[in-house]
Amino acid sequence: MSSRTAVVTGASSGIGAATARQLAAAGYRVVLTARRAERIEALAKELTAAGHAAEARPLDVTDRAAVDAFAAGLGSVEVLVNNAGGALGTEPVATGDPADWRSMYEVNVLGVLHMTQALLPALTASGDGTVVVVSSTAGFAVYEGGGGYAAAKYGAHALTETLRLELCGEPVRVIEIAPGMVHTEEFALTRFRGDADQAAAVYAGVPNPLSADDVAETIAWAVTRPAHVNVDLLVVRPRAQASNRKVHRAQG
Repeated sequence: MSSRTAVVTGASSGIGAATARQLAAAGYRVVLTARRAERIEALAKELTAAGHAAEARPLDVTDRAAVDAFAAGLGSVEVLVNNAGGALGTEPVATGDPADWRSMYEVNVLGVLHMTQALLPALTASGDGTVVVVSSTAGFAVYEGGGGYAAAKYGAHALTETLRLELCGEPVRVIEIAPGMVHTEEFALTRFRGDADQAAAVYAGVPNPLSADDVAETIAWAVTRPAHVNVDLLVVRPRAQASNRKVHRAQG
């Protein structure tokens, strides 16, 4: 599989970085993209030192011209993991900042659109392409304070479902992985605008929320199924989370 290439967006931390490690271990040449060049360059060095094929390509998925230039210089590609995303704020709909909503839509939906459109010709030409969209359980069930993020992830889900219908008969699988509660170093901290106490409270008392590695292993498993097997939608949550609004928290 060493000649097969996987592009991972949002690879500078969390699920993206963990997915890059998993796919590299599975034998893929991984192309790491994110806005923070120093992060992905360090990860590429780590993977290369471990004997894997990896390269860092700084990229903002919301910049269509940059995405097109990236695609033009990529060559062959078999897997695209659309992982770049994120949440901003917990304000109710009545007082939410439209700029935050726009930012979330641009990265979670338009970022997926840009990357998929730009790489789809190469994925199809490979004869065995895979598009992965890392969405969220927020794309299936709303909760107070999550209107903007849920709207964006509903959009990502709709894009993915539509794409699968439109590519039926083409040699490209379309996989959606929808994680529930995942404890990464940055997601909640970004959402709460750097407030570490609020970010920590999200996971307080929750026994074993998912880790980035848990989700990455799930993505790698779906990608490495035989070519005729399409994992349409896989929802993955920690055992302590029964739904977006029902989470077990240990006392004391």
